[in-house]
Amino acid sequence: MRIIVSGGGTGGHIYPAITIIRALKARVPEAEFLYVGTRRGLEADIVPKEGLPFATIDLQGFERHITLDNLRRAGKALVGVGKAARLVRKFRPDAAIGTGGYVCGPILLAASLAGVPTLIQEQNVVPGITNKLLSRFVTKIATGTEEAMRHFPAAKTVCTGNPIRSEVLTARREDGLKAYGFSGDRRVVLVSGGSRGARAINRAMVGVLKAAQHHAEVQFLLATGKGEYEAECARLKDAGVDLAAAPHIKVVPYLYDMPQAQAMADLAVFRAGATGLAELTARGIPAILVPYPYAAENHQEHNARALEEAGAARMILDRDLSSERLASVLTELLSEPEKLAQMAAASRRLGRPEAAADIAELVLSIAAR
Repeated sequence: MRIIVSGGGTGGHIYPAITIIRALKARVPEAEFLYVGTRRGLEADIVPKEGLPFATIDLQGFERHITLDNLRRAGKALVGVGKAARLVRKFRPDAAIGTGGYVCGPILLAASLAGVPTLIQEQNVVPGITNKLLSRFVTKIATGTEEAMRHFPAAKTVCTGNPIRSEVLTARREDGLKAYGFSGDRRVVLVSGGSRGARAINRAMVGVLKAAQHHAEVQFLLATGKGEYEAECARLKDAGVDLAAAPHIKVVPYLYDMPQAQAMADLAVFRAGATGLAELTARGIPAILVPYPYAAENHQEHNARALEEAGAARMILDRDLSSERLASVLTELLSEPEKLAQMAAASRRLGRPEAAADIAELVLSIAAR
């Protein structure tokens, strides 16, 4: 069996694709894969490290208004469609999978036109333009949420949930506590703005940590993002926060083992990317969500609102975020164990830990036609 996979630009498109590939390999060990991305996206670094064959198409996303640069990008897109068709003809896949990003468009379109069974996996509550267009051509659509189903043809759409790494479920709380020197009898708040960090969240955390440094009953792990780490440490120092004297507060540039950190978290402060939310709900972690305001189609706010309406999270819009507001919500939730437990239960009900396996079975079912 030969399967072509495409997803690029951000980790939110790449890691679900890799997770689906792993689930397929577990079922069909002899399966061959070709991952198609771009040279500029994170996939150019991540995918080869997974030991997967990797091919590229030279594409860029379009700006949302008419420009000369868009005309040049349109020319590249036409060339990209031609290359995608050649890749499909040469690889001769039994199925093609797209997990988002503009690079998926040419590959899945070329595969569909060649009669290859195709599947797109939509992570967000509100789909992006690429997947909306592809939905007319593909064989099946796997959505991460029930809300997303209304944007696609009902006959070909299945809600599977979003695929998550197996490590998310197997990571142990005690290992996380040991790694960061935290106590097992106090709550842990995990704060992360994603792999690159979130300046708005980091700045709001300065006031929170200033107040928390003298109150060790709650432990904090803040991942600032590599580009923000030095600036955040300087802001904390200027605010009078002495991290060396507060072992219950840890500030790191990047979490190389996010599942381990999630395993010990009693509450999370996160952006609202679909992959991060899938991991939180799989573990049943209540959250305070601060959606990234410039995400395409404002999808992060829609993602966050869905969790809030389900009782699994509280949302603070980026424009409303401040140290005072964040501290207020943290204090409210941490001082009411029953409310936190209810949120955890609501989060767990939303979790779909079996999503990758279900998507893999869906791919195998269309490939067998």
